[in-house]
Amino acid sequence: MEKELKSDFVEKFRNRTRKFVVDNIRLYRTLPKTEEARIVGKQLLRSASSVGANYRAACRARSQAEFHSKISIVVEEADESVFWMEVMIDAEIITKNEIDSLMAEGNEILKVTSSARKTITDKK
Repeated sequence: MEKELKSDFVEKFRNRTRKFVVDNIRLYRTLPKTEEARIVGKQLLRSASSVGANYRAACRARSQAEFHSKISIVVEEADESVFWMEVMIDAEIITKNEIDSLMAEGNEILKVTSSARKTITDKK
């Protein structure tokens, strides 16, 4: 039963990280057509897409060490994604209201993956 719950969570979270990538792509399409918006937007796309790809890789890890390595990348990239969103707000490329839910999702992904990394670290 516990294994089914874990498997269900992993699948839902995999879908959630993929949606995070897609939502960031959609956000990028709405950004102003300025050079700074393009540069910062691409940085966000890189970090957000890394969240989804590396979480998927973490799910396929062959060892705890490999899982720890991949989930650590997810933590770093989720944090970087939130950073670029904050920069876009501070630089007035986009308003806080326009990006609030996406930033909240980035922070939630960061919390979940940080917790997973801590659990693995504590087991070592």
